[in-house]
Amino acid sequence: MRLFGSEKIAKYMERMGLEEGQELEHPLLNRSIEQAQKRVEQHNFQQRKRVLEYDDVMNKQREVVYGFRNEIIRSDDVRDRLMDIVEEVVLHKVDESTSSDTDSSEWNFRSLADWVNLNFPVGMTEDELKRVATTARELPVAGSLYDGLKEGQYALVNHLSQSIRGAYDLKISFERPEALASVERYTILTAIDRLWQEHLYSMDSLRSSIGLRAYGQKDPLIEYKAEAFKLFSELMVNIKTEICHNIFRSASSLMAFEQFLVNLPKLQSHQSASAFGGDTSGADPGLNVPPPGTPGVSSDIVSEASAALEKSRPVRVTPRVGRNDPCPCRSGKKYKSCCGK
Repeated sequence: MRLFGSEKIAKYMERMGLEEGQELEHPLLNRSIEQAQKRVEQHNFQQRKRVLEYDDVMNKQREVVYGFRNEIIRSDDVRDRLMDIVEEVVLHKVDESTSSDTDSSEWNFRSLADWVNLNFPVGMTEDELKRVATTARELPVAGSLYDGLKEGQYALVNHLSQSIRGAYDLKISFERPEALASVERYTILTAIDRLWQEHLYSMDSLRSSIGLRAYGQKDPLIEYKAEAFKLFSELMVNIKTEICHNIFRSASSLMAFEQFLVNLPKLQSHQSASAFGGDTSGADPGLNVPPPGTPGVSSDIVSEASAALEKSRPVRVTPRVGRNDPCPCRSGKKYKSCCGK
């Protein structure tokens, strides 16, 4: 019978004439134990070092995001930072829809106009964007944020930024001054917090699966850093894009938002498909009111906005039909096999 564990050791010691509990001493044995301990310690050290290298990637990302967040919290003038974010996003979208290597006739003005009208109440038309791009003659200043753009691209960025800034000036003219800074700060922080939490889940998933790259003869740490950089770049773009999407959907009160929508057609010199309109009785384009407790925003205003939004929600007038219930059309079949397909 084959012996294992303590039985095998006891049999070996009995054969060698050793008693139980006797200390084992031999130069060769001591050297073997020392070498084994060194190898184990080196392995553990490499494991801890690799863990720290993975954590260092997340720490650098955390420093950037928390620095951005603290900047907004401690800033006395959030509006300037908000407008800078708008210009960065506009520049990014113009760069996506156009190219400095092609003629302006090949640019995707339709996509750019659709994005602008979906996020901002400026009523921009495709023809207007073409006219701005084709008549441009001014180049950006060397070394600036717009360096490298063609005349048409630079003109598009300026035209869109000025139009958005004009619409925002109209919006804030109806807001309560003491609550405006809190609303702007809340809009930015909400986007940062929500998307940062989603990013953490994505990074955890990447961390747990990146070890499989070793089967393809690739260093998992190098692959992790490359993938993490891509995810973080997308995160920063998504944060700023969502901020732009929400700045005209945030208000200190429902009354201020309604007054803005009523006066909005006066700002637009033309009609175009837009997510915003002048009729406040229509669909709400996603009004975002800060929760109770936000500095400068009273609970009465929040209750007023919540009640108005609750009234605008559809009400079910027919009983709910389960998937396995008989179909209301009286076909004799289950709802999931008939009208519920």
